[in-house]
Amino acid sequence: MDSTQRLDAIEEIKQLKARYFRCMDTKDWDGLAEVFAPDAVMDMSSEMRDGTTEGEGITRGNRAIAAFVKGAVDPVTTVHHGHMPEIEILSATEARGIWAMEDKLRWPEGSPIRTMHGYGHYHETYEKVDGAWRIKSTRLTRLRVDAEMA
Repeated sequence: MDSTQRLDAIEEIKQLKARYFRCMDTKDWDGLAEVFAPDAVMDMSSEMRDGTTEGEGITRGNRAIAAFVKGAVDPVTTVHHGHMPEIEILSATEARGIWAMEDKLRWPEGSPIRTMHGYGHYHETYEKVDGAWRIKSTRLTRLRVDAEMA
């Protein structure tokens, strides 16, 4: 892969991640499913609280991932930002990356939590499927969470 192809792949992956954030925040669940490879894995186990069992927070398959995210944030107003991507192209069809992230969430009136402001990183792998880059795996790790309870 030459330099131009590598830079094109990096830009395509940046556009893919931008679509991920937009689809989540606009509640476009079909669009969200499409940013993932069909057999993608989402690891949100670091998001799970005390009392969880091994394997909780792991979701497999692009449609199941979209359904999981919908179940977690559909009634919540969310704003997600991804920053400073570190993307490494491994081959013409494989890449990996780390994204700094920040999110703000606001729950509807009557919920036990009002707001959350989080900071952390997405650790991801990417795969080119049918000529388009897709997220193959994603894992969120948080550095800090500020929450306001009702």
